[in-house]
Amino acid sequence: MVLSRLPSLLLLALLIGAAFSFAPSPISLQRSIRIQQQQQSSRLLAGGFEWEDPTSDEADPGVENPYKNPALLKNNDDDSLKVDPARLLSPRLQGCNLYFIGMMGSGKSTVGDLVARRMGTYNFLDTDTILERAAGMSIPQIFDTEGEEAFRVAEAQVLDSVHSHVRIVVSTGGGLVMRNQNWSKLQTGLVVYLKCDPEVIMKRIEGTDRPLLQTDNPLETLQKLMKERQDRYEQADVTVEITEGMGVEEVSDKCIRALHDFIDDNPPAWKQAKAKAQADGLDWVQ
Repeated sequence: MVLSRLPSLLLLALLIGAAFSFAPSPISLQRSIRIQQQQQSSRLLAGGFEWEDPTSDEADPGVENPYKNPALLKNNDDDSLKVDPARLLSPRLQGCNLYFIGMMGSGKSTVGDLVARRMGTYNFLDTDTILERAAGMSIPQIFDTEGEEAFRVAEAQVLDSVHSHVRIVVSTGGGLVMRNQNWSKLQTGLVVYLKCDPEVIMKRIEGTDRPLLQTDNPLETLQKLMKERQDRYEQADVTVEITEGMGVEEVSDKCIRALHDFIDDNPPAWKQAKAKAQADGLDWVQ
């Protein structure tokens, strides 16, 4: 039984993966030290304890939504972008992780990887890939030898390990949302649901060895799975609808814009209090 030794394999694989994926380069280490030194200067003593001012430059980088400021996006002489909006998303997230959820074949891995690369300061992780490397076999092989329940247990262990990192974009398995314990991990970051019709998905994955679709009527099975999971998927912070013919660049653009808008619509509590005080005429509130 392969999964009987999977917890130890997972631990080893994750430790090795963390060492390589998250080990800072000399440049990033120097930058980290410089940021820590800057943050120390913004910490105040309150009642004998260090307190980090939430209105400091480090806590609020002051980066705007580029889609609401055309001057940040377009050059005057042509239609080229001055800056990729994804680059401005990274400081606005302030280290918060992104979790992509959705049905198999919706493009979570491809889109998530591109979003991470465009952001520049985020790493990409795929829970299925981590699990395959830890077990030494493919997902279909795990289903065949151990069953879906054992796979879901191992999948939850992977999520439990990776969610403790920061500045990562994570692609999750389609059924991961069905366990309540997994939602508690997903909610530590922002959840992006890639919504795609079953008919479109079938055209993408037709002929593959997806274990849950090895039935007489794969489309009907996919529709049933979608119906079972829909309520969970719709709990995501951001939903991006994908239609037939949309490419990965277009989908990633929609994700990035939706995340910028979500941040605008859900400011931190101290920002809301500050805005209310200023609206009430308390001009001294800065």
